[in-house]
Formats: sequence, C-alpha cells, structure tokens
Amino acid sequence: MSQIWEPQHWFDRHNRRRDRIGDIRQVALFIGGAVAVRAVMRHFPRYDVRDKVVFITGASRGLGLVLARQLARQGAKLAICARSTDELALASNQIHTIGAQVLPIVCDVTNADEVRRTIATIEEVMGPIDILINNAGIIIAGPAREIERRDFEDTLNTHFWGPYNTVEAVLPSMRRRKTGRIVNIASVGGKVAVPHLLPYSTSKFTLIGFSDGLHTELARDGIQVTTIAPGLMRTGSHGKAIFKGHNREEYAWFTLLDTLPFISMDAEAAAGAIIRAMKRGDAHLTLTLQAQVLARFSALFPNLLLRSLALLNQFLPGPGGIGTQRAYGEESESAVAPSILTVLGERAAEKNNELLPPEG
Repeated sequence: MSQIWEPQHWFDRHNRRRDRIGDIRQVALFIGGAVAVRAVMRHFPRYDVRDKVVFITGASRGLGLVLARQLARQGAKLAICARSTDELALASNQIHTIGAQVLPIVCDVTNADEVRRTIATIEEVMGPIDILINNAGIIIAGPAREIERRDFEDTLNTHFWGPYNTVEAVLPSMRRRKTGRIVNIASVGGKVAVPHLLPYSTSKFTLIGFSDGLHTELARDGIQVTTIAPGLMRTGSHGKAIFKGHNREEYAWFTLLDTLPFISMDAEAAAGAIIRAMKRGDAHLTLTLQAQVLARFSALFPNLLLRSLALLNQFLPGPGGIGTQRAYGEESESAVAPSILTVLGERAAEKNNELLPPEG
C-alpha cells in the first residue's frame, strides 16, 4: 500500500526543524555575545590602582620590580620588600624617580613574625593594604639525584609558606573592609612538572592549589584572588637561580630558554598582563601561548606529555659535576651563557636590578 502524502504532516516537520535551527542560532548568538562582552571588558578594566596601597614581595629586582614600576606610573603607593638592603635601595630609587610614594622594608617572607611586623609597619605608615602581590621566588635546577630535602624545604618555604604568611597577615583588614586584591605569582611549572626543576614545580603546584582555593573561599568577603602562571620570561633572573650537578651545562640550557625571543616573554609585557588580570579580578591567567598550549596538552593527554618529558630528560645533563653543592647562575657561566644568544637576558638583568651579588 503506497504512503499518502499529507501536506500538514510535512509542514509540521518543517516547522519543528526551523524552530530547532532558530534555537541553535539563539544559543550561538548568546555565546558569541558573551565572548564579545568579555573581550571588550578585558581591554577596559574597572579597578583603578591610583592611590591604592600595594604590597609586593620580592620587589627589589626582576618581575617584582617591573610590576612596582608599572603600578607606580599608574599612581599606586608602593610598599616593597626583599631580603637585600642594597637591592631594595636601588629599587626604591627607581620608583622614587617615577614620582611615586614607596616604602622599602627588609623582610624574609618565610618568617611569619617578620611578615606580621612588616604588614603592621605598612598599615601604620601608608594605611590598609589594598593589593597584595606575592612574587618572592627561588629557582633550584638540577637532576633529581642531586636534589636534597633542603631544596624542597627552601622552595616550599618561599613559594607556599611565604604567600601563606602574607595572606594571613592582610586578610583581617581586607575582611573588615570587604575589599581587597591578592595576586599570587605561580608558574606553568605548577601545572606541568618540568625536568630538572622538581623542587620548583612541587612548590608551584602547591601555590596554585592554595591560590585557586583562596579565590573560591574569599569571594564572599569581597576579596578577589588572581593566580598567575607565567611561562618563560626575560626578567634577567637567571643569574640568581641556583644550579646543582653539572652547573655550567644546567645554567646554559636554562638561560637559553629563559632569554631567547619567541620562546620567552618580555617582562614589561608580562607585568602589564598581570596588572590587567588583577584589575579585572580574573581567577587565573596563564602567560605565553607556549605555556597555555603546554598546560592544555597536559590536561588532555597527561600520559603522552609525561612520556615526552621523560624523553626530553635523556638529553639534559646527568648527575655529577658539583653534585649536591649549590652554585648561582653568575658562578656557572660558560661559552654558551653569556653569549650573543643570551643578550636579551643580559639586558633585562641590567634593567631589572639583577646584577648585584646574591645574598645568603
């Protein structure tokens, strides 16, 4: 028996299909509109740092100093801390030259009592802290066989307990005022365990967990917490990094990656992106396209990435050399670093106050 064509049935089916297409278009327009609005908002942050009290740890050199200079130009009042009196004096002079108010304080952020005294001094001299930027850092590089317990202790004390101490000290005032911004400078090394940076990655993984958790917990108190995961940056800090094992070879590969263009990011550009993320109140920002790709690849294909990194590790220096002893980058120079290949990094070191002998 042949099927009878019914016009009404055809029209009903056609209308249902048209409605579905219309619904899909509306969803697409909504998503597109949301993306467009977010894109616009990213370029027009509402938060104004003028006359805000900003406390930056590890601000005597490197990225911390670059952040301080940029915030000073935007009218912020700066409190900066570090362990080196000489480095703080140089950094303070640079910020004074910009015309900003700056309060330099010698402080070891791993010491909770020192941190509490520092916060109290800042509040007495400048007023309540509006923005806290945890930037103090330490890098220890070498093969796992040359890494000791104290290397993990030093990195965890600096990258986790340091931010914990400063956050604990500023939170009471921020909670009372129902406002505040906290920025924690972590690393893509806190998302992907890079070979020969085991203590560094361990501590940065810990900081990211702490910082992301703070974002969810403190939002109800009006406090915005932003986690920053930079990739490679030309801050000039390679000379202050610590190397173990075959320290000259370790320093050479580290410095090349940390300073070559197209692989590493300019420190000024990185600082600008960090400040914009803080103003927007972003929960998380990963800097550099390479770092974003690496982090996403790790999330999607963790087994493949770890096998690839294990293969990469075969080409890195093995144990030996100075063994478990520590040598600063400045003590580990070779024909490769410094050289014409690392010239951008050397310029950054000069510009960002990285040339004084390390303390401690």
